[in-house]
Amino acid sequence: MKLSSFGLLLALLSSMPPSFAAEHAIDTAQSAITIHVGKAGLFSAAGHEHTVIAPIAEGTIDDSEPGRVRFTVKASSLTVQPEKDQAEVQRDMQTKVLESERYPEIRFESTSVRRLSDERWTVAGNLTLHGATNPVTAEVRKTGAGFEGQASLRQSQFGIKPVSAAGGAVRVKDELKIEFLLREK
Repeated sequence: MKLSSFGLLLALLSSMPPSFAAEHAIDTAQSAITIHVGKAGLFSAAGHEHTVIAPIAEGTIDDSEPGRVRFTVKASSLTVQPEKDQAEVQRDMQTKVLESERYPEIRFESTSVRRLSDERWTVAGNLTLHGATNPVTAEVRKTGAGFEGQASLRQSQFGIKPVSAAGGAVRVKDELKIEFLLREK
């Protein structure tokens, strides 16, 4: 009888998803995504770069092998850091760039996690932004604060035309630099 109880326990445990014990919710209050938006064009020196904060709405990190991460950001929650023309830049970002009413969510889901060392990984995945899904790769490291990393992407990959002014003499760079800190609950 003991053998069949043990066999039943093994069958039950083997039917559980492998990430059951290793999957943790992302602590949305302690996690952050920062987007650095550069300037280009003939008169770009007259302009300035923007910093945009993208709060994570929800997500999970599975730190078991091979690992997995996924998260969602509400497009309408992205905010331009305080600056002289903040209201105008914020409005343009929401209406002309993100079109957040039409495309309300930004989603990332990893497709592979490659361990480089004990506390460093390359994470590849699919980013859905502005209604388009494209591959993105991030370099990630474990720190005392959580998982930190960086990635870059081109707005044009997602059907976004970078904003320009003065006939293109001042424009937003197509490439965005992204930094993030993800903490588990």
